[in-house]
This record gives sequence, C-alpha cells and structure tokens, in this order.
Amino acid sequence: PAFSGDEPIQILGATLMPQSLWVLGVTAVVVVVLWYFFTRTLTGKAMLATSYNRLAAELVGINTNGVLFMSFAMSAALGALGGILVTPITLTSYDAGIMLGLKGFVAAVLGGLGNGLGAVVGGLLVGLLESLGAGYLSSAYKDAIPFVLILFILFFMPRGLFGARVTDRV
Repeated sequence: PAFSGDEPIQILGATLMPQSLWVLGVTAVVVVVLWYFFTRTLTGKAMLATSYNRLAAELVGINTNGVLFMSFAMSAALGALGGILVTPITLTSYDAGIMLGLKGFVAAVLGGLGNGLGAVVGGLLVGLLESLGAGYLSSAYKDAIPFVLILFILFFMPRGLFGARVTDRV
C-alpha cells in the first residue's frame, strides 16, 4: 500500500499520486545528502579517490577495502530505499527490475555518466517524455520511448546533457 493513501492530488492541472510525491521528496533529500557526503566529508572524498585510482588511494593511506565495503553497503541501502518507494507505484513483480534498470541507464546517459544530478534530471526527463508519449501517441509505445531517446542521445550528444567536455592535454 502507498504511504499516504491512494487518493490522487491535483497540482497545477496535473494529477499526481501521493506516492509519486514521496519519491520526488526522498530523491531530493538523497541527492543533497550524497552531494554533501561526497564533497564535504573525508570519507566521501576517500570514496571518490578510490573510485578514480585505487592504487593511488592506497598509497596516500586510504583503506580501500573498507571504502569498497562501504560503497557496496551504501548502494544496497539506496537500492532498498528505492525499492520501498517504487513498489507501491509499480506493483512490483519478479521481473520489474529489468525495465527499471534499463530506464535508469537511459536516464544516466541522458544526464551524463558520472554526474549524479544529471542522472536525476535525466530520469525526470525520461519520465516526462514517457508520459507525454503515452498521452499523445499511444500507451503501447511507452516503454519504447526511452530506447529511441537513447539512440538520439548517443548519436547527437554522446556525453549527455551535463557530461563533462573531454579535453586532451598536449
């Protein structure tokens, strides 16, 4: 069951389920907490250093095995939180994760790989385009829209919307 009931809410002419607002709110909180963790704490910076170059992180004294364990624990906790939030919306079955994972990959590519905030914006854009496509075209094409979108993104904007520009040092 949803956290706040099943009665839809009207916001600026759009009909939203309360569970969707929970997803948006918790996502915003998680993004801010992760941003703070990775930019303002030594543990977060150690995790970033380990992800960039494990050997260099070990050489400066970072316990890379502990960092790897913590990164797996954090990813498991975030995955569990996502599952708890999404289950009332999707009525999850054993194979629902495949499509969610593929759409998440499309969102990450759209936002720019390596950019967490870009992935969130990419996810919002994928969801918006899916809803518009289902409303204006046909709901039968709803799941195909992200995959057509990733083709256009990879052809015309391979770094995504917020991906860093690659420069060669000479």
